[in-house]
Amino acid sequence: MNAGQNQFFDFIMERTQETQKEAMQALLEEGFAKQANGTFTPEYLAGYTPKMLDMLKPEYVAEVREITEKFGQARTN
Repeated sequence: MNAGQNQFFDFIMERTQETQKEAMQALLEEGFAKQANGTFTPEYLAGYTPKMLDMLKPEYVAEVREITEKFGQARTN
């Protein structure tokens, strides 16, 4: 993981439901691997984001949704 990924990992894990921590870690690691090998596409992000949002504590969903939307826009520009 690079520094930015590590920061994002910590940010998301702090906002993840306790019962979903293991699944979230696996999802994040998969996403980071796809970023590293160049296969993190807008299509992948479209499926990845709902999975991630479902594992968050409800009070953080809107905050993380906004961040991921900005990330998705930045990746397509």
